[in-house]
Amino acid sequence: MTWPPRFALLWKVFFLLSVVGLSVGAQADTTLRIGYQKSSTLLAILKSQGRLEQVFSHQGVKVSWHEFTSGLPLLESLNVGNVDVSADVADTVPIFAQAAGAQLTYFAAEAPSPHAQAIVVKGGSPLQSLADLKGKRVAVTKAAGVHYLLISALKTVGLTFADIQPAYLTPADGRAALENNKVDAWVTWEPYVASAQQQQKVRILADGKGLANYQRYYLASTSFAKAHPGVLSILFEEIRKTGEWVKANPAQAAAILGPLWGNLDNATVELANSRRTYAVEPVSKASLVEQQKIADIFLQAKLIPHAVKAEEVNLWRPAPK
Repeated sequence: MTWPPRFALLWKVFFLLSVVGLSVGAQADTTLRIGYQKSSTLLAILKSQGRLEQVFSHQGVKVSWHEFTSGLPLLESLNVGNVDVSADVADTVPIFAQAAGAQLTYFAAEAPSPHAQAIVVKGGSPLQSLADLKGKRVAVTKAAGVHYLLISALKTVGLTFADIQPAYLTPADGRAALENNKVDAWVTWEPYVASAQQQQKVRILADGKGLANYQRYYLASTSFAKAHPGVLSILFEEIRKTGEWVKANPAQAAAILGPLWGNLDNATVELANSRRTYAVEPVSKASLVEQQKIADIFLQAKLIPHAVKAEEVNLWRPAPK
């Protein structure tokens, strides 16, 4: 049967409207599931302000928050589809995920913050240089960014892990071990460094300058990145703007973060944040050079089971404006 031109046109319009309706409905049913930690500065601020809920409500997208205690379980959950995106994780964490065959997509990074992690000793410690760590007990969180910092630091003075007595501890346990003289040095990151300086009067033996760039990455499940590039565009922009806001408003940011970080005082939070760039940018393969160094060192240290090519990952980039 041949439709008259007028009815054929009406049918095409009806079909197009139906497709649009289905598209809008699918968007309205979208939920952005965000995995984060209390230390996830920029996402923690966005959560406390309800900013993402406001922005995405206009797009018909719901936001749900899922808290994790550390980066590795967060990326495991991302890989199996329990969350869609992760807040920032230390540069070492995606290497472990990649070695495990996880299908993840880098969608943002914070510019390097080498001063935001450090090897610290008690104020009256006789240790004055990295070479003095030989034979000493050193607390470090295994597989974290500080693990890479310690390996790199030891290497500069001709030492390896075999030359020290490593104690693999969480930041809280590492702090207690140093305070109670169970270890001679502690390797940690912000805000733990600033907190220990203010409360325990520790001394920085070395930070990451020239040793470890300490970039933090934001990741998405590859399936979500492919299906919802527009959602990632909005999220990326909100994270980027929040990073700028933190640097421009240190006191206001500290007032929000202090209670989330164990009721740290504002001065300590501001000191910690002064050592982070919070400059959010897209990820390029050229920026993964240090990721390859981490992968190679961790392979040599038998922390990952096989070689990893850091550039063989999925990268999402915002559309040109």
